Amino acid sequence: MASDEDYAKKQASHIRQSRKFKLLVVALVIVVNVLAVYIFTSGPSRLDLNQISRYTQQLSLPQLSCDTAPLIDDLNFTRTQLYSTHSRIAELHQRLTSANALIEALLTQLTRLNEREQRPSEEPNYRADLFSATNLPEELRLAIGPHKLPLGNSPRVGSDVVLPPVGAACLMFREELAEYMSYQVGAECPVDDALSQKLMVKGCEPLPRRRCYPKTPASYAGPIPFPQSLWTTPPDNSIAWDAYQCKSYQCLIDRRDKPGVFDCKDCFHLEGREKHRWMFDNNNLDYGMDQVLANRPPGTIRIGLDIGGGSGTFAARMRERNVTIVTTTMNYDGPFNNFIASRGLISMHMTVAQRLPFFENTLDIVHSMHVLSNWIPDKMLEFTLYDIYRVLRPGGLFWLDHFFCLGQQLNGTYVPMFDRVGFKRVRWNVGRKVDRGGNEWYFSALLEKPMT
Repeated sequence: MASDEDYAKKQASHIRQSRKFKLLVVALVIVVNVLAVYIFTSGPSRLDLNQISRYTQQLSLPQLSCDTAPLIDDLNFTRTQLYSTHSRIAELHQRLTSANALIEALLTQLTRLNEREQRPSEEPNYRADLFSATNLPEELRLAIGPHKLPLGNSPRVGSDVVLPPVGAACLMFREELAEYMSYQVGAECPVDDALSQKLMVKGCEPLPRRRCYPKTPASYAGPIPFPQSLWTTPPDNSIAWDAYQCKSYQCLIDRRDKPGVFDCKDCFHLEGREKHRWMFDNNNLDYGMDQVLANRPPGTIRIGLDIGGGSGTFAARMRERNVTIVTTTMNYDGPFNNFIASRGLISMHMTVAQRLPFFENTLDIVHSMHVLSNWIPDKMLEFTLYDIYRVLRPGGLFWLDHFFCLGQQLNGTYVPMFDRVGFKRVRWNVGRKVDRGGNEWYFSALLEKPMT
């Protein structure tokens, strides 16, 4: 009986000690979890691992009987594991601090980029957007991509790289631009005049350079001597005809009598209307060249520009008067640039939308016939007029020849626009366009850039 009571007391004591141990283990688990939460939610200034270590070393455990040795071993193992995690916790905390610093730097940079994108003066980076594409010809990447300066950073450039000039609109027409830049390097260029001019008219101007050779005419004929070249049709084998419907100059001359719409339909017929342009002044819309030049002292009109000058007859007439004129034109349905050059004159293949490639206050005269008209958007036209004003010297002349518009546009749009730009009127003539009837009008003007 006594032995049974001793056994019962001993069993009860063992149960009490087991409960104490389990409570201690639970307490340790809670402490570890609280510490983990505290570490990852608190700053480094609040974390003191040395205090944790001192606390665990001073932790006293209850005296247990010998038959609880396995449990004590487990507890000691847990304590050892806790010690070993100290260094790992410190390392993780250091990494967390570094990650926080990196995230803060990235957020700062993103904020700056967002502020830059929201500025109205800055345009989208179409060039970077273009280079994000992966299906572009290598020639295109080389032609418009940045190139390192061989001597390093240049004070003039303000960088150590240079970007070839390419119109921003080029980067908006990837497929056409990629097609234009798809060719064999060092070989003959493809005959793609229509594609190149399509890109130019869309605003892709200037076009990127290419590393290929233009087709040379078979049995090439050299130029006709000057001044005979001014009024002589060049030989057919002076150019390559692949890009045009007509395959001879005679075909271009004959189409003046054929139905259909062509750009400057009779411009290649030098013995026709071209022979008499600007030779007479009717005191109305048609101004005579000599009468215009008489508005300035002899010899002071020396250099100038003809915008959209067709086959170059204005420049030829001015050349006869010792005035050098650069003619801008496109090759619509015919080799206008080649024809101008064959006459011994200077041509530039560019649209009316491109900024004039002259420095300010340098030209004596600027002329344009028909090209500047109401087909141009108002704001774009106003930019063009300001650009003409820019390149003219003080006292220079702007000869606007047969500007077409509707009646309501004349006083409602164009007269106020020209007044805003600031030209001074020397002559101003308005006349109805009589071939179709209706409310269609022309006006011709001789305008002067003020001296001050």
